[in-house]
Amino acid sequence: MNSPASAGKPQQVPTWTLGAVGFVSFFDRFGTPPMLLIMSNDTGLDVRQVVQLFTVYSLLYALGQPLWGVLSDRWGRHIVLRVALIGVVFGSIASVLASGYVALLIARGFVGLTVGALYPTLLTLIGDTRIGPAKVHALSDLLAYSSIGNAVATLTTGAIAAWLSWRVVFGIVAVACLALLILLRHVRAPRPERTSTAKGGAFTKWPLVVYAVAFTEGVVLVGILTYVVPALQSVGVSVALAGVLGATYGLGVVVGAPIMRVLSRRFSRTQCMVWGGVFMVLGMGASALSATPIPLTITAVCIGLTNAILHSSVQGWATEVSPNARATTVSFFVTSLFLGAAAGTFVTAGLADAARFGTIFGIGAIAGLGITVFASTAHARWVRSTATS
Repeated sequence: MNSPASAGKPQQVPTWTLGAVGFVSFFDRFGTPPMLLIMSNDTGLDVRQVVQLFTVYSLLYALGQPLWGVLSDRWGRHIVLRVALIGVVFGSIASVLASGYVALLIARGFVGLTVGALYPTLLTLIGDTRIGPAKVHALSDLLAYSSIGNAVATLTTGAIAAWLSWRVVFGIVAVACLALLILLRHVRAPRPERTSTAKGGAFTKWPLVVYAVAFTEGVVLVGILTYVVPALQSVGVSVALAGVLGATYGLGVVVGAPIMRVLSRRFSRTQCMVWGGVFMVLGMGASALSATPIPLTITAVCIGLTNAILHSSVQGWATEVSPNARATTVSFFVTSLFLGAAAGTFVTAGLADAARFGTIFGIGAIAGLGITVFASTAHARWVRSTATS
């Protein structure tokens, strides 16, 4: 029988299980774009309508983040994780069976809403149950698993849709989430305590600073990353090869995970942010000088390295900056990242339309320098403030 102390301690879900959930969530999130044209041809919907399916998915994915964070702080991480996985199972099955535009729109929107709960909940669980180097390793591994899910989706879902059916892709997600529910069936964790400081803890000075850092990261690491594949295609690279070269972003994340482990043993988190920023500036600078295949591939790899080092460091900060409202804070952190990505693509859309990709990456290099200074300086000040409080 567990002692009262052990009964109140959150259980550690194995890192590989958290990684599997991250893999599936990113596989679903990035699996639809390669299938858009095939879905249009198969369903009789025009491309605009099929794009709307993904737009609604993405919108509900982003807007649902704060809701899931509040529910996670109130009900507990494992309850939210299970509810979200059950939602993805039913939403994906509905996507497989849907035959018309409205039914598909509702099904994909519901999946976007429930998938959106997964990654922030994983970050919160890591923050709850791991400290020090163990947290650094778990965050790096989660990012690596998730990026592999992104890469696998980018490389395979179009082929699966062409050879079999786009419905098979959604069916794979349903089966995978059902398997994850089985893996998690014995995991138990207490509901988090609700204190008087939890309600507003996610909106004090330092969490707001973290959201600002996440927003600026989103502008470059997510928003400008979007242009790597179009830039490759604009210089004559085939669609298939451009996808392969763009997917080297995932390789950068996977390689960056062990690099981050080495750096975290030798440097502080603040210094790791600087190292990650160096890769970001170098990567963006390469394509700013010459937006051709080799520099663009270097850019994709360097953005992956930056995610593994700088972004995982900021994620770790987000899990610690307001422990009493950790899930809410993490959810707003993720929302800020998405808002930054949307802002980045909106601001640079005109340049992309004119195929001025070198200019876009030049802006990314300058912005990357600013982000590095902002993030590392703010984190250093937070460390000093917590040490003296």
